[in-house]
Amino acid sequence: MSLKIVYKPYTLHFREEAGTSRGVLTQKTSWILKITDPEKPGVEAYGECGPLPGLSVDDIPDFEVQLATVCEIFNELDLEVFPFNLSIILEQLVPQHLPSVRFGLEMALLDFMNGGKKIIFKNSFSEGDNGILMNGLIWMGSFDHMLRQVETKLEQGFSTLKMKVGAIDFDKECSILQSIRERFSAEEITLRVDANGAFRPNEVGEKLEKLATFHLHSIEQPVQSGQHNLMKELCSVSPVPVALDEELIGVFDYRGKFALLKKLLPPFIILKPTLLGGFQHTREWIEIANRLGISWWVTSALESNIGLNAIAQFTHSFNNPLPQGLGTGQLYTNNFSSPLTIKKGRLLYDRNGQWDLGALDN
Repeated sequence: MSLKIVYKPYTLHFREEAGTSRGVLTQKTSWILKITDPEKPGVEAYGECGPLPGLSVDDIPDFEVQLATVCEIFNELDLEVFPFNLSIILEQLVPQHLPSVRFGLEMALLDFMNGGKKIIFKNSFSEGDNGILMNGLIWMGSFDHMLRQVETKLEQGFSTLKMKVGAIDFDKECSILQSIRERFSAEEITLRVDANGAFRPNEVGEKLEKLATFHLHSIEQPVQSGQHNLMKELCSVSPVPVALDEELIGVFDYRGKFALLKKLLPPFIILKPTLLGGFQHTREWIEIANRLGISWWVTSALESNIGLNAIAQFTHSFNNPLPQGLGTGQLYTNNFSSPLTIKKGRLLYDRNGQWDLGALDN
């Protein structure tokens, strides 16, 4: 057995502008990996490397050059892969500053070990028996645009909504939250907000007090990462429970992960395997969070359906009852056709659905 890997960039186009406090996205490029073995004709395994602009550690000018180097070394080594040597291959081939590459390679190797059928983790989700409860994501935009998104998500059966805040006028954002609360209580609709670090230290306390009046489930990353003393205080006293997101990015050492969570002790952490360095790193965060009594959920990071499929299968392995952030597959006009579907606020894997990766051949 001699594994070979190739990659191809693929640009995903948003159906409409996706606004965050860091700017507006209209497209996003992922690099799709394909692993084959001449001794196993017809078996093709896929992974996805998709650094997020302005956020990922590996959002760097020469990303593709470094990815190509990893692939060249992989092909020169004449590798075989087994469950016991997967972590060794990843550690020795992929530098820490390329977390999305490690994620993509890990995904592709797991897919290959399972026969190249897009079944990365075998469980009741990948078998089509159980779905994953999700939050419906409301992107930043004009007041009217955000309100329309809310209506659409409610019509689609979502019982948990997550709204991006921090880009438009704060009072208008509060008006949207108020309009939801006037119609639905906290028992009927759960509300999460994500500030992406947009609140300044001198205003965050006042804004959290205002947001608390809407009976929110949580607020993700209220201030920019790296302000550990401030974040520790917020995690302790905020009237809206704090969830760490960007704070986790770039922390790869186990002891570093433990020290960060032990110091800040947030109520929640948000886990994005593409940004954290893959499934093994994500498992470490989960293990530490469980030890410290910290709740967590998993969120996709604008991957195509290739990456989203793997993340969903991984997530379901833990039977986490909280709504997960996996509803990004419908964002793109040119996403790959897949068995992933959304019904009544749940992500499902249709056992009769088909994959179509033909766009990669163009």
